Amino acid sequence: MSKKITDTLLPTTMIGSYPKPRWYTRYNLAGADLLEWWKLEENWHAWWDATTACIKDQELAGLDIVTDGQMHFDDYGGGIGSFVWYWYERLDGFTKAKLPNPLARAIEESADGDLSQAAWMHNWGGTAVTGPVGRGIPGRLGEMHQAARQLTDKPLKVSVGAGPPNLTYHVDFNHPDSQYTEARRLAEDLVPIFNQDLKDLVAHGAEFIQIEDLGAWMLALDGKNDWVLDVLNGWIDGVEAKIAWHCCLGAGYGNTFRAVEDALPRVLERWMAVNVDQFALDFALRDMADVKALEMVPKDREVQVGVIDIRTLYIESDDVIVDRIHKALEYIEPERVYLSTDCGLKALPRFCAYEKLKALSRAAARVRSEINTGAA
Repeated sequence: MSKKITDTLLPTTMIGSYPKPRWYTRYNLAGADLLEWWKLEENWHAWWDATTACIKDQELAGLDIVTDGQMHFDDYGGGIGSFVWYWYERLDGFTKAKLPNPLARAIEESADGDLSQAAWMHNWGGTAVTGPVGRGIPGRLGEMHQAARQLTDKPLKVSVGAGPPNLTYHVDFNHPDSQYTEARRLAEDLVPIFNQDLKDLVAHGAEFIQIEDLGAWMLALDGKNDWVLDVLNGWIDGVEAKIAWHCCLGAGYGNTFRAVEDALPRVLERWMAVNVDQFALDFALRDMADVKALEMVPKDREVQVGVIDIRTLYIESDDVIVDRIHKALEYIEPERVYLSTDCGLKALPRFCAYEKLKALSRAAARVRSEINTGAA
């Protein structure tokens, strides 16, 4: 059975990122080594204060498990561009310049492509691998966790993404100097680097790690992409921590990845081949339409159920969230459920994100009370 993080029934948490405080938006690492960037006292205090504020918001909102909010994410295109650029800027072999996005080009060249989605992907940008891949500048995840651990007594979840499969999405394999011709080889070469990052996190005290990678949607687009499952298992191999895996349907500027919007019931059973303790799944953005898929999750696995739609500024009422929770509990026992946001909150105004988390906590408390009353 999965490692227990809290004794609370239906514990609340959020997917990794949180809005930067307004004053912190001018602080961007822009590819720097975090420990070198921290040498400037102003930078250190800015990161520390922003992370403190993020964690305090979650505590005041009533979350049972908090994150550091990923204040190392810069304000790049796509709303959450640092999800991939944090790694492209630091890994050897990747171009650091913002190139045209290959996914956007493919959409533009298709007969019925959604040009609004292409524009979003170009805003995000693309890269190419023009030299041998290597660690380059360390990600410093362990150091960030060690610092954040001092700021709260609550359980602290570390969100890590993107990972090896997801990072292949925005790589132009047709670039004239490309070292790779296919996603699989590139992802496999990245696995040892990313596996070591997770082990370093554990060495710095991390007990609950959430990998965040959209690579598994390749399974919905091409049945021959089972190699993605092997890559994900290689990423987490030998990592002694509770591990969750989040594979969302898109969050940049409120967009969803429409090509796989109806894919969850078709691919969830195949995801069980990945050796994680918990699956973090978004449901609110689809009005819980495919929540019945939770029946596929084996009894020895848990689920973070997304009941907060992060694509909209609308702050859901407690009643709406309670109804979403009940829909999930029709198909899975509450003892195996964590309650979460669909994805990261970074692109939202901080006020909106904070109020959404408060509503999540209130709704969870109501459902717990109903369950306890019923048991009595």
